[in-house]
Amino acid sequence: MAIIERPPSIEVATPATPSSSLGALKRPVSTTGWKSWLFTVDHKKLGIMYSATALFFFIVGGLEAVLIRLQLAAPNGKVLNADLYNQMFTMHATTMVFLFVMPMAAGLANYFIPLQIGARDVAFPRINAFGFWAFLFGGIFINLSWFMGGAADGGWFMYAPNSGPVFSPSHGIDFWALGLQITGIASLTGAVNLITTVLNMRAPGMKLMRMPIFTWMQLVVQFLLLFAVPVITVALFLLSFQRNFGATFFDVAAGADPLLWQHLFWIFGHPEVYILILPSFGIISEVLPVFSRKPLFGYPFVVFSGAAIGFVGWGVWAHHMFASGLGPVSVAVFSIATMAIAVPTGVKVVNWTMTLWGGKLEFTAAMKFAIGLIVLFTIGGLSGVTHSVAPSDTQQTDTYYIVAHFHYVLFGGSIFGLFSGFYYWWPKVFGKMLNETLGTWNFWLMVIGMNMTFGPMHILGLQGQPRRMYVWTEQRAGEGLFNFGFWNLFASVGSLILTLGVLLFLINIVVTARNGKIAPLDPWNARSLEWMTSNPPKEHNFDSIPTVSHLDEFFHRKYQEDANGKMVQVKTAEQVLKELEDNADAHIHMPSPSYWPIVIALGLPVVAFGVIYAIPIALVGGAIVLFGTYGWAIEPSTAPDDDFDPPTTTKDVVHVG
Repeated sequence: MAIIERPPSIEVATPATPSSSLGALKRPVSTTGWKSWLFTVDHKKLGIMYSATALFFFIVGGLEAVLIRLQLAAPNGKVLNADLYNQMFTMHATTMVFLFVMPMAAGLANYFIPLQIGARDVAFPRINAFGFWAFLFGGIFINLSWFMGGAADGGWFMYAPNSGPVFSPSHGIDFWALGLQITGIASLTGAVNLITTVLNMRAPGMKLMRMPIFTWMQLVVQFLLLFAVPVITVALFLLSFQRNFGATFFDVAAGADPLLWQHLFWIFGHPEVYILILPSFGIISEVLPVFSRKPLFGYPFVVFSGAAIGFVGWGVWAHHMFASGLGPVSVAVFSIATMAIAVPTGVKVVNWTMTLWGGKLEFTAAMKFAIGLIVLFTIGGLSGVTHSVAPSDTQQTDTYYIVAHFHYVLFGGSIFGLFSGFYYWWPKVFGKMLNETLGTWNFWLMVIGMNMTFGPMHILGLQGQPRRMYVWTEQRAGEGLFNFGFWNLFASVGSLILTLGVLLFLINIVVTARNGKIAPLDPWNARSLEWMTSNPPKEHNFDSIPTVSHLDEFFHRKYQEDANGKMVQVKTAEQVLKELEDNADAHIHMPSPSYWPIVIALGLPVVAFGVIYAIPIALVGGAIVLFGTYGWAIEPSTAPDDDFDPPTTTKDVVHVG
């Protein structure tokens, strides 16, 4: 609900007489219980909901991966048949890319960007809520295909004509295409919201070159989403029309060209790789300075190299298509671009390494995952540069070498970075410390399991094992050190170790929730503004909006140079926070919850069901969307200040001036 805070605080008796919180033209007012989450527009609650949902899909995608590896552990595997295997690897990739890494990064962006820039919320809170619900319903819709005749089976990049109705007659690909359209709407609205937030809602004095690196990398990601998602949206529309309405966009017999799909997909797909990795680059750029006890080395270079990655990333897509016969000129251009994009990435690795150099390193779980990212991503990056050499790229195409490269970049890069963020920011979000001992075991099991799983795939690929094969035979396994059988079994054992590492993280969450150590205000001696708040932050984030004078503003409020140029502590985090509280703003109005984001989002999968099964159902879904849009347009901006839920006690804390 709309809240007003006025310092100082005194307790006074208040009557519990809210006006009706129901009605189409009213804002909901629940501040506790399930309704406070269902109708919330608070960026912090939405960030938690994004992250929790993404973590659930991470478990689902991980189970799919384990089934794949069990199928390939021995010759002539019987765990999955051919059709189910095709569905499994398609949904595994889709789940991990679109339903885990992207929304998890979105969750962290939602939670921390306003805090890092000194804002009280995002620019468009209701759009923010709509984005989450659209993502949730889109993810559920995609996975409903398992129970509606079978999931998508064309691989996560769904090449035509294999994705057409002739080769995939079930509705799995229809669910996939329409579900991704819904999640794409979530990504687009989220991008517009976060770009507007960063460009217009920074605290006074926070110039662009004083923003934390995490916010910078997320800003680059939002621009990538803004331009990349429409491309895949067009491709998915074409695919849906071909499958459901008899269009012939990719039908060779009708004079069309299946390569159109490949170009559209990879124009989106390679910027998508940077959409997945840049948030983790931002996370470790926050973590490394904190646990190295020194500023980030070469801050401007890290910023501009991230922007360069976002720009050059648009010019490398066709290295995925060297085997399709593009011609020598196109191959040469995209080879050069693929080499070039290694430069800004290498700049980041150098800056991270120099940040560590000479620092007073503290090897917390967050720090271990950050260093793990540097090492593993570098391995994946080097294997990726081999794709700039057309002959080797042609040999490696559609082999397990690609699977190895992809997972070193995305698992060793994106996911290790996300885990670093989990351990670093958990005290801020929940007010408790994750267990560091379990965190260490979590790290080592994941790093060992990850290398055991994906390292051998380089060998398998160079020996000619095709990706997407559901069985291999002893007769074609080869001999000696490069035998398929040994390395497939080795990789499958590694996947179980990796699974155990993830399980330890889930156990850590449960242990922390039950018996976790209460986090101090500044457990890491952090540097950026999100730590200049309580744990967890208040609904309005900051009692008074801070004025920013430095990069790493929070650090510079705690530490100042002495006469010898040495940084010495002059204030504790508690003292810094008390100064903000003592100078609290007299009137703080926050956006009220809203019914309509979830209503509009609910209409989208109904429309999608109608496209697949019956147009009248789509009309019902469209009506829900229109009804929700109308309600959204005419609801009041905030709930009245005298409209509130009854307090849980006879007294309520009211702030008076």
